[in-house]
Amino acid sequence: QVQLVESGGGLVQVGGSLRLSCAASGTIFSINTMGWYRQAPGKQRELVATITTDGRTNYAASVKGRFTISRDNAKNTVDLQMNSLKPEDTAVYYCNANRGYTVVAWGQGTQVTVSS
Repeated sequence: QVQLVESGGGLVQVGGSLRLSCAASGTIFSINTMGWYRQAPGKQRELVATITTDGRTNYAASVKGRFTISRDNAKNTVDLQMNSLKPEDTAVYYCNANRGYTVVAWGQGTQVTVSS
């Protein structure tokens, strides 16, 4: 099994920055894409950004240019640098890991709150 532990959430003012980190452990062989998703109250979970083992990235249109996803394959970590935060970025942020096209793990989530 794969375990994911997120850290780095918190409260920040509009325009501020936060960096989220996700550490993977356990049976991590063959994990390819890792990603960040978020879920705001009353809304469905949505994709924020993904990154493959070879560094190819994909971003939601709403965060492109403000968020940067990065990965350290040696440390089995994936980070999300979030800049120019907006109130609509407020959500619980989840890390996930995929093996092929199958999600193999979700983290427990970390709260990000952007105050205006």
